[in-house]
Amino acid sequence: MFVAMILRGSELPACFGKGLFRIGSSWLFFSCTAAMLLIALDIARIFIPAMQGNLWWAMGVAAAIYAYGNYNYHNPQAVFLDIETEKPMKGELKIAALSDLHLGYGTGKCEMKKYVELINSHQPDVILIAGDLIDNSIAAVENDNIKEEIDKLKAPQGIYMAPGNHEYISGIEECKEFIAGTNIKLCMDSVVTLPCGVQLVLRDDGYNRKRLKLKQLFEKTDSNKPIILIDHKPNELTKSNEAGTDLHISGHTHHGQVWPGNLITDHLFEQSHGYRKWSHAHVWVSSGISLWGPPVRIGTKGDYAIITLSGREE
Repeated sequence: MFVAMILRGSELPACFGKGLFRIGSSWLFFSCTAAMLLIALDIARIFIPAMQGNLWWAMGVAAAIYAYGNYNYHNPQAVFLDIETEKPMKGELKIAALSDLHLGYGTGKCEMKKYVELINSHQPDVILIAGDLIDNSIAAVENDNIKEEIDKLKAPQGIYMAPGNHEYISGIEECKEFIAGTNIKLCMDSVVTLPCGVQLVLRDDGYNRKRLKLKQLFEKTDSNKPIILIDHKPNELTKSNEAGTDLHISGHTHHGQVWPGNLITDHLFEQSHGYRKWSHAHVWVSSGISLWGPPVRIGTKGDYAIITLSGREE
């Protein structure tokens, strides 16, 4: 896995790079899980000397956990939300909100094809991506020709994306150039007004220490019209709520991905996953439609949201 990450910017054949990464990351999860089970079984053997075959038990249970986690990863769930605002807008807006696709050696062309079919099946008016479209390298995405599937995403009012930390890890300039060649509009510290009157505030990732503050961004908006803020990390939810955000969309946390990681993210973030209505803002934090590293989810679920936003008739 680490060899694949080191060589991620090279012109490796897609099948070779993916093979290194997937076998390596899977083995990392399996071996760590088996080792922890072995420790538990060896401790139990102190009290039950007759216990035999600890290695085989540990390997068998680890394999079963991996199989469950892999199945769980391959079946993200759709979360349906109906959100009303008192601000005026033209009709309803159907939003597909997703994050953390991590395209590259981990999430390849086949996985992206499935995600595209899932999203398009809901016929959204607009698609909003809360960062980490790319995993670690544009070369890995181009070598697998994933752009062919990206361009099949359909939304009449557009596909908009705010960057995540992995766009910077992958090389922000390379990512900007690649995404500019797709049907996705990458916006950084920008405000976009949709035909229905809804304003999208797309914030740059905190990886850029010079990004605008929320107050500066909201000075570009009309507070009398609905405001959707897309910010990769859910770090400033209180400030977002106080600034007048109607709908806040984030990702990044993966909800820990593998238990007990979810307990850690719940401690680190004001809201690490799911939907919550704050005093003003409706906040959705996705655990990611895909993931990073080993292709398993234990105790968490991949997701994306289909949000119907409505307001007062103009």
